[in-house]
Amino acid sequence: MADTQVTCITKPHPQSAHEHITHLGKPPQWVWPREQVIASIDAKTNTFFVLDPRTGKRSEIGVVREAGKDPYLRTYADGYYNNNLLSLDQCPYR
Repeated sequence: MADTQVTCITKPHPQSAHEHITHLGKPPQWVWPREQVIASIDAKTNTFFVLDPRTGKRSEIGVVREAGKDPYLRTYADGYYNNNLLSLDQCPYR
C-alpha cells in the first residue's frame, strides 16, 4: 500500500467553499478523479493525506458515506473531521 500526499484539488467553481471536489493530486506526479481516490481507499491500495503548511501536521483522507448522498472525501486528524482538503490550492489544468 502506498502512502500518498495530496497537494491540490479541483472544484468546478474554485471560489466556492462548499462545492464538491472532482479531482485530487500531487502534480506533476498524478491527478486523479475523486472516484478513483475513493476506490483506491476502499480497496486499500493507497492511503492519502495532507500536511498543514503552517504546522506540518498530518491529516488522513477518508471516505464519508451519508445516506442519500454520493460518497465524498474528508480529512481526519486528532479524532475530528476537518476541511483541510478545501484549503488546498487548485490543481493546474492539464
